[in-house]
Amino acid sequence: MTALDPHRPTEPRGPRPGAGVIRRNPVCAAALTCLASFAAFWIAQRLAHVSMVDLMVYRAEGETARAGKDLYDMVATSARLPNTYPPFAALLFVPLTFFGVPVMRTLATAGNLVLLVAVVHLSLRLVGRPRRMPPLAATLALSALLVWCEPVWTTLRYGQINLLLAVLVLWDLTRRDTNRWAGIGIGIAAGIKLTPALFAVFLALAGAVHAVRRLRSGAGWRAAWNPWLRQAAVATGTFGATALLSAIVLPRDSHRFWTEIVFAADRVGEVEITANQSLRGVLARLLHTHDPGTAWLVLATVAAAAGLALAAAALLRGERAWATLACAATALLISPISWSHHWVWSVPMLILLGSEALRHSGAAARRWWTVTGAVALLFCSFALWWVPHRWHQHEELHQNAGQMLLSAVYPLAGLTLLALTAARLRRPAGATAISAPEPDSASTA
Repeated sequence: MTALDPHRPTEPRGPRPGAGVIRRNPVCAAALTCLASFAAFWIAQRLAHVSMVDLMVYRAEGETARAGKDLYDMVATSARLPNTYPPFAALLFVPLTFFGVPVMRTLATAGNLVLLVAVVHLSLRLVGRPRRMPPLAATLALSALLVWCEPVWTTLRYGQINLLLAVLVLWDLTRRDTNRWAGIGIGIAAGIKLTPALFAVFLALAGAVHAVRRLRSGAGWRAAWNPWLRQAAVATGTFGATALLSAIVLPRDSHRFWTEIVFAADRVGEVEITANQSLRGVLARLLHTHDPGTAWLVLATVAAAAGLALAAAALLRGERAWATLACAATALLISPISWSHHWVWSVPMLILLGSEALRHSGAAARRWWTVTGAVALLFCSFALWWVPHRWHQHEELHQNAGQMLLSAVYPLAGLTLLALTAARLRRPAGATAISAPEPDSASTA
């Protein structure tokens, strides 16, 4: 061997030629995998002759609003489906009437796939991006897998807007606490469909508790004001603006919706069918009745109180991801009707559980991976459709115990997430939390 010449220039220690390509390989591989998965998904949907029936209802709502006819007397498609959304949604659906049906369906499918990627991206922001691979690669790889969840499949099958609503809410809840416009997304989502309004309630509850704590510590009213109260106020104001705009543009429909349609829960569909993955649907099948009545009201009230308490407590502990998804699970559980496609919140739920598994090691990691796998199986197995089900045939009223269990898989997943949130809150505060945000805090979601 020859001695190293001390006067000889050493090779630069920077990136070697081709290193950039090597670093980009995970992103390229994930992008190709995502494109292949999305292409296979699109082909499978076309081979299944998906109807995109809800998209056709949205188009009919837009046409009805343009024509100045009654939004809540219209029925659309051969299934004669009525409009159940607030009138603000019909205003947003007007652009659908500018396209032919084939083009509209293509744009809706492509748009929903893009929205899925956005949900995955925002979910990773919410729970914390993995360090083992580039963020973009993680987003694309997870999108390639999670597109096959039943709620996502059914959302695209019907041409639904669930992914859009999830993006609006997650966009708000992953913004900086100092952002004075955070809350607009939740307000718009609630204006389209009322269920997301529960996120504003959850933020107001957590903000109120934090304000009371500040006041008890001797701080003044100015110091008690906090980002959560502001975000809830912005969401409420935005929702009010959507209602006001609808009242100006569609006064007759707005009056009818807020005085009549909003109280007609059964207008959406039959309560007992297996597609209804809410506590009310589970109870209807369990009791073999079309209307569980008072029993459901009591159960929903208890679930709402418990779920909101857990979500607010998690937010106060600095566990924003757990708080957000506890609120989402609560909203889906207590809604009179939560169709299976409403559970697109399974995407951030699975990402949260998987992130917990990655943060642990040994036996703890194995337990988290087991939970993640079990919940993934519930959402990806299509198990709820294994039971007898036919529209208007009421077969679900005659289920046996095994069939009832299969047709309750999503509520079981939601209750599991709430139970995990409760268990997490029992840990010492310093083990998992950061302090609650102060007014004008610069912390991020």
